[in-house]
Amino acid sequence: MDQAVIDKTLELIKSQEKAGEGNERVKEIINRLLEDLFNAMADLDITSEEMWIACDWLTQAGKNNEWGLIFAGLGIEKFIDVKMDWEDEQAGIENKTPRTIEGPLYVAGSPESHGYAELETEVEEGAERLYMSGYVRDEQGNPVPGAKVEVWHCNLKGLYSYFDSTQPDFNLRRAIITDANGKYEFKSFLPVGYSCPPNGSTDTLMSLLGRHGSRPAHIHFFVTAPDFRKLTTQINIEGDPLTYDDFAFATRPELVPPVVRISAEDAAKEGKDEAFAKIEFDFNMVKEKEIAPAGENNRKRASLEA
Repeated sequence: MDQAVIDKTLELIKSQEKAGEGNERVKEIINRLLEDLFNAMADLDITSEEMWIACDWLTQAGKNNEWGLIFAGLGIEKFIDVKMDWEDEQAGIENKTPRTIEGPLYVAGSPESHGYAELETEVEEGAERLYMSGYVRDEQGNPVPGAKVEVWHCNLKGLYSYFDSTQPDFNLRRAIITDANGKYEFKSFLPVGYSCPPNGSTDTLMSLLGRHGSRPAHIHFFVTAPDFRKLTTQINIEGDPLTYDDFAFATRPELVPPVVRISAEDAAKEGKDEAFAKIEFDFNMVKEKEIAPAGENNRKRASLEA
C-alpha cells in the first residue's frame, strides 16, 4: 500500500480533532499508535477478517477481566519495569532490592500487625509450612523501623482471595509493620505456581504464540516507609521448575532466596511445633529524591470497599 494512502487516512482522522479541546497527551499517544497500527496492517497485509477476529478477542478479554494477565504475558509490565529501572539509573538511583512486576492480583487494605503476622485466615491443609523473615534496610544497611511490608500469595489451587470467592477476605494477605530493628516475620506455607484460566483470552493468545501461560511459585511484596521510594517486588520459591521460565518475565536472580528445610526436631529448638521451610530475605529501600522519576505505578487496584 502506498504510504500516501496511510498518511491521508491519518490526516482525515486527525481533522476531526478540535484545537484546544480534549486531552493533548491522549491525542499524541492515540495518533502515534494508530500510525504504527496502520503501517503494520499495510506491511503485514493484515486482513479485515483478522482485524475483526482481533476485535472479538479484545472484547472477550475485557469481559474476562484478563487484561492484567495479558499485560504480564506480553511483557508489557516487564518493559514498564525495565523503563523505570533505566530512569532510576539516569537519576543515580541504585535499587539493591530489584523491583519486579506487581501483577493484577493485589487487594488494598490488608490487616496490619506489628513485627509478625500469620497469613492464613483459614489453614491450608497439606501445605508445607513456611516462616519467612528478614529486615527492611536503607541504602547504607541501617534498619528502617515502622516500614510496612505488604505480602500476598495464592493458595495451593493457585487462586488468590478476593478473586476467588471461596476464600475468606484477605486470606493470605497481610501488612506487617517492622519493629524497632526493622524486622518483619510471617508464617504461611510454600505456595504453588498458577496458570492462566484454561481456554481464556490469555491462554488462547499464549497458545497461538507457541507459549505457555504459567507462573512459578512466588510471593508478592509492597514495602513502604515515609521518605522512601515504594518498593514493588516478589520472590520466587527456589526449586520451582518454572522459576526461569515465567510467562510474566518476573524472575530476577537476586529474588530467588534459598529455602532451608527445618526438621521437626530442630523446629522445637526454634520454638516451632512442626517441621517447616525457612526463608530469610532483607529488603533494601531507597530514599526519595525530588528530581527522581516516579517509582510507583498509580494504577487502579482492587479493594473490598470498591
